[in-house]
Amino acid sequence: MNIIVETDRLILREFCISDAKDFFTLNSDPEVLKYTGDLPFLSIKNAELFLKNYKEYKKNGFGRWAVLLKNTNQFIGWCGLKLNEENLIDIGFRFFKDHWSKGYATESAIASLKYGFYQLHLQEIIGRVDGENKASIRVLEKLGMKFWKKDPCNGIQNSSYYKIHKSDFQNINYK
Repeated sequence: MNIIVETDRLILREFCISDAKDFFTLNSDPEVLKYTGDLPFLSIKNAELFLKNYKEYKKNGFGRWAVLLKNTNQFIGWCGLKLNEENLIDIGFRFFKDHWSKGYATESAIASLKYGFYQLHLQEIIGRVDGENKASIRVLEKLGMKFWKKDPCNGIQNSSYYKIHKSDFQNINYK
């Protein structure tokens, strides 16, 4: 279990095969997938196969990470960075509904940005979101990301792109 970063309440670590059941359950909720363009896994075995074939850590040195509650080690979702098809570094997050509106997306995303800028020495990170997904837009704005453009993304015609530069991130005082 490779821990990437810890916050006051959370642990972000690399995915492991034992996450398959949680991963399957998370991606089976239509409300969780509503704005993603992703399809649910057909079975826990499919989620397991996805996790076995997840090569981002070796390929890029980073990826999406499991988010666990520090006090219980409960898997509550994922957050992290990804080299996307446009060759841009993209932040993303997804959480179980019963953990929405508790600040976990913002907390884990700030930790991911810090990791990207200070450990990986990235200069810019983007976020892409369905224009109707107001909650995720609020998270990106809390991170200090600024609206960049509208462009279709992964079949979502109404995608909004946000971005933040390392120099701007360094000037933000997160509470």
